[in-house]
Amino acid sequence: MRQIVLEGPRQLVGHVAPPVAGQPGEALVRIHRVAICGSDWHAFEGHQANYTYPRIIGHELSCEVLEAPPNNRGIRPGDRCAIEPHLTCGACMPCRLGRPNCCESMKVLGVHVDGGMRGFMNVPVERLYKSDRLSYDQLALVEFLTIGAHAVARSRLVAGDDVLIVGAGPIGLAVLQFALMAGASARIIEKVEFRRQFARRFGVEVLAEYDGRPASVVFDCTGDEEAIKASFDRVGPAGRLVLVGQFLGFIPFDHTPFIRRELDVLASRNSHHQFPRVIGMIERGEIELDPWITCRMPLAEAPDVFAGLASHKNYIKAVFEVRDSDL
Repeated sequence: MRQIVLEGPRQLVGHVAPPVAGQPGEALVRIHRVAICGSDWHAFEGHQANYTYPRIIGHELSCEVLEAPPNNRGIRPGDRCAIEPHLTCGACMPCRLGRPNCCESMKVLGVHVDGGMRGFMNVPVERLYKSDRLSYDQLALVEFLTIGAHAVARSRLVAGDDVLIVGAGPIGLAVLQFALMAGASARIIEKVEFRRQFARRFGVEVLAEYDGRPASVVFDCTGDEEAIKASFDRVGPAGRLVLVGQFLGFIPFDHTPFIRRELDVLASRNSHHQFPRVIGMIERGEIELDPWITCRMPLAEAPDVFAGLASHKNYIKAVFEVRDSDL
């Protein structure tokens, strides 16, 4: 089978290798779509936290089940599934508290262990979420939507809250989707015109720069140092700042205004029990996914086109198709 390996920063190489034998409790799946996440770009550039090379990247995945062990989740050969890429221990304190997204031994497919840029892979059967109605394209987009759903859940958002989202990349747009569904009013800031145009389809205020109006809830979805620092000053009194994007380093902030406004600062990591909810919403037509994929290529072209994709922003979601020739 074909597999695409990130051997070092900016070194994406195609190989032909046999499938790896599975472990007990794992299903053998045939990968159909690999959607690209911002963390994949960061890994490509050598800026991703907790990342080691070489690595098969790709964690936004849809697949067909070829073989499945006995399970109580109804997963059978032939099922179309989304893959939850977060592998947790189930025994540490966060797992016991019901917050496995904070697992002390977290391993993420495509980050800590090999991911889905290949023809076949073995996946713990409990990380598969099937749908008889959704396409492989739709199932590949479930994972990033769960990130936005979890961030909104973390924010304790209620109907009527005034929300400001910084960054209209896929995660910021996913946060916008779920903030609106929670009944909030929202604005979104984005520097890139292509993304501003896409954000306007949600019917919200789309800004190129901050307009000076504080919000009750601010989501930083950039992971950019200057944007995060500025976001502290964009939260109104008794408001909440939710950090969704990840920045490698320290963020200073002005302590006195922070105390005076009695702000809450919340981190949002991965997602927690959101896959069934998001799949159900897509199946019911509550989330329209067709416009999101704005760039599509065969997996075999990944080594040649990835650097170009990483250098521009004129797309929302890029998706690689795993074709029969990759098997």
